Parts: sequence; structure tokens; C-alpha cells
Amino acid sequence: MSSTSATSAADQQLLDHAHRHGLTVTQKNLDVWRHARLLPGNIPGGGLGRGKGSTSSPAPESFDLVLGLARHAGRGKRPKDLALLLFAEGLPVPETTVRAAFSAAVETLFIHGDDDEQAADPEERLDDLADHIDEEDLTVTLVPARARRIDERIDRLARAGAAAWPPAELVAMDENPGPSSSTPKDAALAAATAVISGSMSMDNVGDMLRAMNPKAAANPVASLVETTQRDAPDVAGKVLTEDGTLTLGPAGDARDHLRDLAGRAPLEDLATAWVTVGRVREWALGLCSRVEGELDAGHLGEAAGEWQNCRFLAARLVILSTLKDRLWPPAQRALDTLLLLCQFEEYRRLDARMPGCQWHLLGAEGMMPPPTRELLQDLIGRDTATARAATD
Repeated sequence: MSSTSATSAADQQLLDHAHRHGLTVTQKNLDVWRHARLLPGNIPGGGLGRGKGSTSSPAPESFDLVLGLARHAGRGKRPKDLALLLFAEGLPVPETTVRAAFSAAVETLFIHGDDDEQAADPEERLDDLADHIDEEDLTVTLVPARARRIDERIDRLARAGAAAWPPAELVAMDENPGPSSSTPKDAALAAATAVISGSMSMDNVGDMLRAMNPKAAANPVASLVETTQRDAPDVAGKVLTEDGTLTLGPAGDARDHLRDLAGRAPLEDLATAWVTVGRVREWALGLCSRVEGELDAGHLGEAAGEWQNCRFLAARLVILSTLKDRLWPPAQRALDTLLLLCQFEEYRRLDARMPGCQWHLLGAEGMMPPPTRELLQDLIGRDTATARAATD
């Protein structure tokens, strides 16, 4: 590649470096990437003397970044997508650029009324939102078609073999048997309410759990949620507000908390959570395929058992969310990363309120995806080691 008058010697080094690796990079590419703060500028050197200008050299990290950018850049790839992809590879993207990309991912959670500069208080806004959902006939798909088909096929085989789920002992624990009264519109409003207010009533939580298993004969886990205040007042007093609402973090719009988290979470934690949500997605899709394989063979095996264990617990939420996000662009993965870290922060908050909380229960199959459980165990171990070091 020959140099041109518009290309400095330092930039030519980067262009040649990309060419040697079989990649095409232009001066315009370098300019665009620098403008997006994905690539640092060249480092000024000494003067050449006699009015001949000065020298400069590429920043050391620029060589690896140029190769990464050339591999990932393409039609439809936004600068913030590139920042996330490079960060995921462990390349030295400027920290401010990485954090800005994670923060921007939160903006994908757009809710009607966000662009109204004269937005009313939360209560009035929720009323307006309810009207909007009704007028526009907006809904939320709680159970994607693939999950619904798996549920129905398992139920048919289970009934044929007299092994219906849940077993009679658990069915008897449900104090509110019957299908959920929640409609798809109710689900849309509940989801938006959780984002805007950062909280959800236990009744709504229980109802959503039921709505995610519309064909189930009973949902004992939903019943436990719905009766928490009555049956476990000591616990409820520590984790719920006086009106029985479960807070999902600091008070206020949940997106503000996620943006704050994007700006302060250690980069190591962001990287680890990014990898974990990828492993969670692989697990969820793999479980679907394994269960379908057993169903095609006409028997319920280990995979179907794991599916049934997940069906009424938190892992079910992840499976359904994975099936709904079929494309999963970098921004959605970044949002899932922040949500996972937010979840772990909430665990720490609960642990502070209830020392010795029964975290071992999270190890039960179906309570959470295996990769999430493994990361939680690692974080708990790290926190324990840090606490011990502080007291020594």
C-alpha cells in the first residue's frame, strides 16, 4: 500500500499492519474510528527541524485495535456495537467509550412517554401508559411459541405415563389454583411499571409466574410469593415495602440505576458478566434442543426433567427471554449484562438485611441457570474472602 499526501507516516504504519494481516483499512476508516473514540490518536514526537514539521507514532494499542475494528466493522455496525465487541475480545478500547456503550444499551428500554419533557409524576405517567397500551392494543408475549410447544408435548407424554407435573403434593400447596387472570395487556403494563418505578407488587409477581405457565394445573411457587407477607412476616418486613411491594433496586426508574451501574461497575465484572450471559443463552437454547430431541424420541429423559424443574422457578424467565430475543445484538447483550450485575447487587443488599440468608437454596436445579449459579458462587466466595481479609 503506498502512502498518500493525506496519510501520515504513523497512519501508514497502521494501514500496512492491517494489510499484512489480510484486512483492508482506509484513512477514512481511521478518521471515523478516532472520531467515535474507538481508536486513540497518534503520539506526537519530535520536530524534523528546518520547518519540515514533526513526527508522530501510533499508540501501542492502536495496532491490535485496528485489526479488531477491521474484523468487526461492516454495514449496520454502529460505533457502540464495535466498542462492545472489541471489549468482549479483551482489546484495549478506551474505558470511557466502553462505559458509554453499556450506558447506551439501556436506552433500548424505551417506554411511551420517555420523550415527553413535561412528563408527569410516576403515578400519572402510569395512568397515561395504561391508556396508551389499551388504545394501541399493545401486548407482551410471555411464552414464546417454542416454549409453549415444549410444555404441551411434555404434558401430553407425562399424562400418558401418569407422571403429571407438578406432583399432587405440590399441587396441594397452591392456595390459588387456576389460570392467571393476567392478560397480555396486563403483562405489558406490569413490565413497564417495573421499569418506571423500579418495583412490583408481590401479587403482580405471582400473577406473572402463573401467566408464564398458563396450562399448569397449579403453581406452588407463585403461591409462596403471593402469601409471603402473611406466612413469613419477618422476611417480608426486611425485603418488602409496607404496602407489599418488592423493590428491584434503588427507588426510582430502574434505567437510572442501570446507567449508574454502567458507569461504576469494575470492568472485570462487566467482562465476566458479558461472558456469563453468553453461556446462559447457550445453555437455554441447548436445553430446548435436548428436550425436543427426547420428545421426538417419545420419552422424557434428563433434559425434560431439567426443563420441568426450571418451569416454575427463575430459570424459566431466562429461557423465555432467550427465545424472545432471537437476534440478540450487542446492545441487548450489554443490557442483559447490566441486568445480571444488578441482580447480584440485589443479592448483596438482601444479604446485608438478612445475614446468613439461605443462599444454598439458589443451588437447587431450576432456581437459576447453571452459569449464573456458578458466577454467584464465585462472587460470594470473593466477597467472603474480602470480608475475612478486612477483619484479619
